[in-house]
Amino acid sequence: MRLRTLPLSMAGVILGIMLAAADYHVRWDVVIFTVLTTLCLQLLSNVFNELGDALSGTDGKDRQGPEYSLSSGLLTVRDFKVMIWVYALLSAAFGLALIKCSFGTFFSIESILLILLGAFAISAAMRYTLGKNPYGYRGLGDIYVFIFFGLVAVLGSYFVAAHEIRSWYLLLPAASIGTFSVAVLNVNNIRDMGTDAATRATIPVRIGEKWAKVYQTALIVTGWACMIAYAWSRISNPWHYLFVLTLPLFIIHLIGVWKGHGKSLDRMLPLLVVSVFLFAMLGGLGFIAFLYTSGISRM
Repeated sequence: MRLRTLPLSMAGVILGIMLAAADYHVRWDVVIFTVLTTLCLQLLSNVFNELGDALSGTDGKDRQGPEYSLSSGLLTVRDFKVMIWVYALLSAAFGLALIKCSFGTFFSIESILLILLGAFAISAAMRYTLGKNPYGYRGLGDIYVFIFFGLVAVLGSYFVAAHEIRSWYLLLPAASIGTFSVAVLNVNNIRDMGTDAATRATIPVRIGEKWAKVYQTALIVTGWACMIAYAWSRISNPWHYLFVLTLPLFIIHLIGVWKGHGKSLDRMLPLLVVSVFLFAMLGGLGFIAFLYTSGISRM
């Protein structure tokens, strides 16, 4: 299930929900079904990804990351197809429950658009490594990750909780989580450059290790700049900058990326995932704390 990816998928959703909670009264059933839907979609994406990599021969014995169950023979292709059906059905069930709890109907414009978005998310997860021309092998995974882990996660979770996008400044925290998520993918691809070169054209394979690390640094800096800009766009208050407490973790990560190579970069992955999760938690908590300490009422 690649459990260490789950905090990353939750980061954007948690930030979106907490930002909505700072502006509106948010229902707990909507929060619960948003979390469950996100977790199932991420697990479905992980299973799709491992199946696609195994069938294409990408996950060989010489890969630098952790060994997976399909490539090691612990599970079969049939097992993975069963898991795909299970996670797909759970994603659909929780997603429909979320829409029903949030909007009360499946036939409003908002509900129909969200159903289509969910179907597109499942399709995009499948075509990342599966199909005749998987876009994950053509260096396009960064775009997918930015859209779904950043824009869709933050803005989508905010919308189902608040029923509107209060300000388009919300694109800034969404872009922040999106760039951080791309950074997680990028450091993964830097680690696997040696084995990926024969089967996929990731960004690091195309531009080389040095420029991939420059790209990694630019992603982290951009993510921070976006969130700082969003905090500055709101009422000026120190609580809005609570996420700055996570800055040392990101610095440690970048130092490790520049010093590391190959398999030694593997430990930089969970460090960045945890850093992004804490960044999102503290980012959202800061706005909620400001709400309660200032006495400002929500809509």
